[in-house]
This record gives sequence, C-alpha cells and structure tokens, in this order.
Amino acid sequence: MSLDPQCQEILDYVRARETVPLHTLTPEEARRLRRLPFEPGPELFNVENLEIPAERRSIPVRIYTPAEGGPYPVLIWFHGGGWVMGSIDMADNTCRHLALRAGCLVASVGYRLAPESKYPAAVEDAYAATRWIVENADRINGINHLVAVGGESSGGNLAAAVALMARDRHVPRLIFQLLVYPVIEPNFSTESYQQNGKRFGPSAEMMHWFWQHYLGNERDALDPYASPMRAESLKGLPPALVITAEFDALRDEGEAYGKRLKEAGVPTTLSRYDGMIHLFFLLANKIDKGQLALDEAAEALKAAFQK
Repeated sequence: MSLDPQCQEILDYVRARETVPLHTLTPEEARRLRRLPFEPGPELFNVENLEIPAERRSIPVRIYTPAEGGPYPVLIWFHGGGWVMGSIDMADNTCRHLALRAGCLVASVGYRLAPESKYPAAVEDAYAATRWIVENADRINGINHLVAVGGESSGGNLAAAVALMARDRHVPRLIFQLLVYPVIEPNFSTESYQQNGKRFGPSAEMMHWFWQHYLGNERDALDPYASPMRAESLKGLPPALVITAEFDALRDEGEAYGKRLKEAGVPTTLSRYDGMIHLFFLLANKIDKGQLALDEAAEALKAAFQK
C-alpha cells in the first residue's frame, strides 16, 4: 500500500524541524530538540503521581484511574524513546486513552534512561515497578491477579523483557502483553530496515545510536532481557498482541517475535497496520489508524481481563 496521507503530514512536520540527524546529536541535545505534536488526552476520574521504593532509588509511576469505583484490572505501561529519550509525560495521551477504552487502571513507569544508566537499569526498573504494583495493587485500587504489561517501541522491548523476567523468576503472574512496534533485537539486516529505514525511520544509524547508548558492551546484546529474540524458549509467556506498522523499520523483528511466540504455544495476535509509520500509535490524535489501533489494544486488554 501507499503511505497514509496523515503519516506524510507527520513526516513533513518532523523533517521541517529536524535539520540535523538524531544520531549525530548527544543524548542531551536529542532530548531538547526532539519534539512531536502531542495533544491533551481525555479527562479521567483521577491521575496521580507516585514514587515506588526500590533498592537505592525510587521509580516514578503515574496512575490513571478511568472512573469512580473499582478495583480495576491493571495495565503497566512503558514509554518509548529508544531507552534514551521519552518520559511519562510523552506517554500521557496514550495512557489516558487506554485507561478509558479498556476500563482499566494504567500505571505508567518512568524508568531510568541511558546512557546515564545503562542496561540493565531500565529493565530492572520496569520489573521492580511491575512487581511492586502487583504486590501493592490494593493501594492503587487495582486487582493483583489481573495485571498486563505493555509498551511501544523500546517500551515494547521492556514489556517483552519483563514478561520473560516474570516467567523466569516465577513472580509476578502476568496475564497479557501488549507489544506495539517493539524493539526486539539489534538486527539491522531485515527487509523492513532495507525498505523503510532511509525513508521513514527509524534508520539503522538511529537504532545503532540508541543501542550503543543503552547497552554497556557487546555481550549485553546477547542477553534475552535486552534482546528478547535471544531467549532460548518463549514457552510459558502470557498471551500477546503484537502491533506493527507497514512502513516501519522495526516491523519485521516485531512480527518475527510474534511468530516465535505462536510457535511456542503462546496465544498471540499479529496485527500489521498498512500505510502506517513508526509512532502512529503514539500519535493517534493525529492519525486515524492510530485510533483504530488503540481500540484494538483496548479490546484485547478487556478480553484478557475477563478470562
């Protein structure tokens, strides 16, 4: 299919404002200069910022409660940004929509960023926050046996890794994983990189830049909690919805991971959105198919929470 006109508008907006390629900047410069056209999300019953205690640190979490009442099932959400950029604020619109449409409580996690905190800092924060939320679900009006994890891009990587950690460490029990165009491994030779990396992004150079800042050394790339595709087995993981975009360099690795989940006996839905680019889910207020993807994600979550 051809590129969706709404996606073309977003690309034109970004290209008009980014005169220097991201991978040529320092992380500080990239965080300062990278801006996308976000809009406020829907009003909810309550939005609260917490600090979760962890070893020698605290982890910021924003709790989204859709309506009065409860307790509610819980979606734990990890924002994107290549482990280097992004924030709870960046994911605010997405989390509000998911909370409202899925009728669940959403806990958005502000994990440590690289390169100040390299691997495994982000994934250990993600896991520690997940475990605390499950163990303290009653404090936030959540249901501790109805907990899912999710994220987009590098946040999808963290969600997949947390699902692996929870299986391997036997706690906590998770019932679903929502992986939106996830980063799965540092493989830049896929067909989708060749087709889309130069025109639509993220480029191989950009992803090299993210991985270089995230990983401490080359050996880290072999760790399945950094590269979930490297896991020896995917058996016993929670059911998954994997959303990908046609014109996204990360398309093939996300779909390959989804196929591996299926082969391992994990109930998995693979959903590719034609005409879409990376970040279309995040930019759903600007892109109609992003709204459709939010609806699909919400329906999948509701179904998982009802089982």
